[in-house]
Amino acid sequence: MTTSLLLAVVLVASCAAHDRLADIANKINSDPESTWKASADRYLRVPENVLKTMMGVRMDAFGDSLRREFPNVTNVRSDIPAEFDARKQWPNCPSIADIRDQSACGSCWAVAAAEVMSDRYCVQFGINVNISANDLTACCHLCGNGCGGGYPLMAFRYWETSGIVTGGQYGSKSGCQPYTLAQCEHHIPAGHYPVCPKEEDHTPKCTKECQEGYSVSYEADKRNHRGESAYNVRGSVEGIQTEIMTNGPVEAAFTVYEDFLTYKTGVYEHKTGKMLGGHAVRALGWGEEDGVPYWIIANSWNSDWGDNGYFKMIRGKDNCGIEGGMVAGKAKKPESY
Repeated sequence: MTTSLLLAVVLVASCAAHDRLADIANKINSDPESTWKASADRYLRVPENVLKTMMGVRMDAFGDSLRREFPNVTNVRSDIPAEFDARKQWPNCPSIADIRDQSACGSCWAVAAAEVMSDRYCVQFGINVNISANDLTACCHLCGNGCGGGYPLMAFRYWETSGIVTGGQYGSKSGCQPYTLAQCEHHIPAGHYPVCPKEEDHTPKCTKECQEGYSVSYEADKRNHRGESAYNVRGSVEGIQTEIMTNGPVEAAFTVYEDFLTYKTGVYEHKTGKMLGGHAVRALGWGEEDGVPYWIIANSWNSDWGDNGYFKMIRGKDNCGIEGGMVAGKAKKPESY
């Protein structure tokens, strides 16, 4: 196939995809009972194969059986408020308000896990640290297949058994091993970053060394940042709320449908469109908008997506499996802080 013909095929496919998303957005926005607003500008000209790679939660029989091997948290507090936002509850924990970018890689399972782990060091011990999503994506071979997807619970088990080094966003000097895949725009027109590549990024190489200038060895940094436990957070809305307000944000996996790609504002509830795959995010609070209860959730498609990188998901309906897909773990206090 010639280059010009290939380009024509890509453009035709992209236009068709955009037309479909535009139809979905129009359907959502014209529904008087819809609790959210859509925009068809998301993902214009981004191939569907790249979209699917961003849905990095493995949805298979092994994942289902794996969850039964981990304990469930069932504690429920009597003082659950009507509204809760971890960013406000722990204002001295900058990681809670940080929006990361998984790039064109199905590492959402690792990015969301690393975010939750970072948050919990601050919530539990008052320690501000960024756990490396790069180290987790590249080196946890039992977690799945890196950019090809993984299992959120295994990320917390790996943190517990092997430890994970520190590391912030791409290009940062934060920690031992920052993310090695660049931020990119997951929709057109582009905002702050270059457009995402048209092919899935390769899983970063498991490099057991820290960036130049970091004063601690890879082995020491890994040994000093370990989890204490890994567990399911499911059973009831009140149980999930108790976990978040007691120990900090949790990782949440859910099924993504096409209409989610068009989310702009409001309380998302799946209405239409075909399934694209499983995605992992970070749940950090809850509230109510116009009488509709919701979860506050941080996505990993940078702050240009959705509502400044966040979205609200309807609460109490297990929409797209969100309430049955929450996991977490507690941090073990580092020795060198």
